[in-house]
Amino acid sequence: MTGTDVRKETEDSGPGGYAAARLRLLTERARSGPPRRTALSALTDDWLAGLFGAAAGAAHGVSLVAVGGYGRGELSPRSDLDLVLLHDGSDPAAVAALADRIWYPVWDLGLSLDHSVRTPAEARRTAGEDLKVHLGLLDARHLAGDSALTAGLRTAALADWRNQAPKRLPELKELCAERAARQGELQYLLEPDLKEARGGLRDATALRAVAASWLADAPREGLTEARRRLLDVRDALHLATGRATDRLALQEQDQVAAELGLLDADTLLRQVYEAARVIAYASDVTWREVGRVLRSRAVRPRLRAVWGGGKPATERSPLAEGVVEQDGEVVLARAARPERDPVLPLRAAAAAAQAGLPLSLHAVRRMAATARPLPTPWPAEAREQLVTLLGSGRPTVEVWEALEAEGLITRLLPDWERVRCRPQRNAVHLWTVDRHLIETAVRASELTRRVGRPDLLLVAALLHDIGKGWPGDHSVAGEIITKDVAARIGFDRADVTVLSLLVRHHLLLIETATRRDLDDPATVRSVAEAVGSQSTLELLHALTEADALATGPAAWSSWRGSLVADLVRRVGAVLAGGAPDEPEPAAPTAEQERLAIEALRTGGPVLALRAQTEPAAEEPSGDPEPLGVELLIAVPDRPGVLPAVAGVLAVHRLTVRTAELRAIGLPDDVHDEGAVLLLNWRVAAEYGSLPQAARLRGDLVRALDGSLDIAGRLAERDAAYPRRRGWTAPPPRVTVAPAASRHATVIEVRAQDAPGLLHRIGTALEKAAVRVRSMHVSTLGANAVDAFYVTTGTGAPLPARDAGSLAEALEETLRG
Repeated sequence: MTGTDVRKETEDSGPGGYAAARLRLLTERARSGPPRRTALSALTDDWLAGLFGAAAGAAHGVSLVAVGGYGRGELSPRSDLDLVLLHDGSDPAAVAALADRIWYPVWDLGLSLDHSVRTPAEARRTAGEDLKVHLGLLDARHLAGDSALTAGLRTAALADWRNQAPKRLPELKELCAERAARQGELQYLLEPDLKEARGGLRDATALRAVAASWLADAPREGLTEARRRLLDVRDALHLATGRATDRLALQEQDQVAAELGLLDADTLLRQVYEAARVIAYASDVTWREVGRVLRSRAVRPRLRAVWGGGKPATERSPLAEGVVEQDGEVVLARAARPERDPVLPLRAAAAAAQAGLPLSLHAVRRMAATARPLPTPWPAEAREQLVTLLGSGRPTVEVWEALEAEGLITRLLPDWERVRCRPQRNAVHLWTVDRHLIETAVRASELTRRVGRPDLLLVAALLHDIGKGWPGDHSVAGEIITKDVAARIGFDRADVTVLSLLVRHHLLLIETATRRDLDDPATVRSVAEAVGSQSTLELLHALTEADALATGPAAWSSWRGSLVADLVRRVGAVLAGGAPDEPEPAAPTAEQERLAIEALRTGGPVLALRAQTEPAAEEPSGDPEPLGVELLIAVPDRPGVLPAVAGVLAVHRLTVRTAELRAIGLPDDVHDEGAVLLLNWRVAAEYGSLPQAARLRGDLVRALDGSLDIAGRLAERDAAYPRRRGWTAPPPRVTVAPAASRHATVIEVRAQDAPGLLHRIGTALEKAAVRVRSMHVSTLGANAVDAFYVTTGTGAPLPARDAGSLAEALEETLRG
């Protein structure tokens, strides 16, 4: 039946004809989606116009107007009819009678009706008092009667909306936020409300309203398709249930999927989640732009007064190489070249998450369009930036979503596609698989002080459920996938083995602790055999807690935590053996020996700065690719060397990735009683280029003789460019490693990396009058994992009480 045939039957048969034609249209399998909604709207338009014509005759000054969803022509099978009977106020009694002759036939057919009778002035006044009414009028569409009356109201409503946008848009944003708090996130709910949940049809309508204000606009790519998909699902839900409902209940999902011709309910939910994600991300970007525009308008009059006219330059603060902050967003620097810098997307994302700022939509799209793919395996910087992003706490979620919205995540990690938007049909789980993995990384970032390899913990958190996109046991599949992903990311063979083991056994501790007899030695022994080492047990314990906390409140409790901790203690006792002593220092190389002799001869520091030029290996080797450039410093042993060197590097904005300090043995023919300290460091420029070696040496000489005020320089720089912190990092943890060395006391420091951190540690150790016999420093992502072998002035390990006091004092210093 064609649209003309439907209208003819409606005209001939009145309400009964409309009902029959409507039923026939809704049961036509060949017509669904937008064509059916358009046809249903047109059919209803003709019927209502007929009712109006029969009741009003040639009356003037009155019109029938569709608003809201009906105004947009988006009638679902059980949608309300949103109607306004508009009149000029000349004959209220006649208008009331006319309304009855229109409304009652609608009710007689059992259709839901949202109606009002108003003059244009009343409609505008009500819209000014009720935001929802104003939103409905933005979609006003003429149905019958005086078209000039309808056009006048529509023009006035739009003009009012644009004039009042600075006031109405914040109200609309608050309304959306309140609704999201009540209804939750559509992209994660097992029984979502397609209309009211965040990322649903209400938010799509709000984006249309923002666009109508001319103040800002939503990113349009994919938005129309996402909205269409949600409307199609709602249509199918109405037909499957026979009710006017927007909640996609579990028991109805298979039927709705069949109505849409989809494989199963999981396929349905995944499509719903994908659509919701597009709308939610567009909402985030749009509301951010609205806020920026409104702030700009508020500030502009004050700036004119200060600057006397003209437009001041936009402030751009550097965050990382090729990345700056502007107007509360992270954007690309003017000199950035994504097409030549494949690490830039990860570097920008890590900088944004660390600063707690959103990534600019323009920046993400530019990187998605032009950035070259990373080589395999990834360069060390890319791996470090990924770890930094994952360890940035709650801001990681928003930044990750921005990358995913433009396809950058699946480009970096192709295996992510199988878990993206994948539902978890378990009431314990709050999130889809992909969001659960990110949430686990967020939780793991709070536990990084408990482990010696926070980078492995964070990557294991990201990958622990990656096998859920494959058939069979997801832990077994995940182990295989993790081996491949970890190797491509650039971890060495030993780390790949640990990561795959963590993924394979990520449920081992919680299942054993809650289902097995811990007093049975065989139980504890089997866990110890599976884990293999104390360091892996430490990582698995933290991963277990992060995974449970990210699942939902029902998955973790103090009781479960105590059971797991008891199991870990028992397994640790089985794994305990002789603790490793301080490693024997390797014989100095010819270059190190030359620098040491030169330092003795001149009595001052001698250094060499060497770039890393070796190409990355095709396959991960036993030694991971170093990050940054190698800095060798030889200096006669004297107090203050460590804080001086660390301070000079901080002043020059050099980030320390790894560092070692040790006394070097010299050949027998070098007759000198003095000792030489050798510092072998790997450093990278925070942004910009590396300083010249001569400048570093000059400042180091001044730092050692006390003429360079390092603390003052760092304080001055921090005051000028305060470092943003987008989240509250876990507090630093300083411990004494028990029985770690027979020759020295080992102080372990785990803290958030920050400019001048090593300078502060070195200064604190100098104040404590201890000698640093050697040190081993690593920066893993944004986490510093350092070990200092210290002795008394006579070269003996510290007494236990003094060692504990030193650890407490150092931890207090780092907290301040």
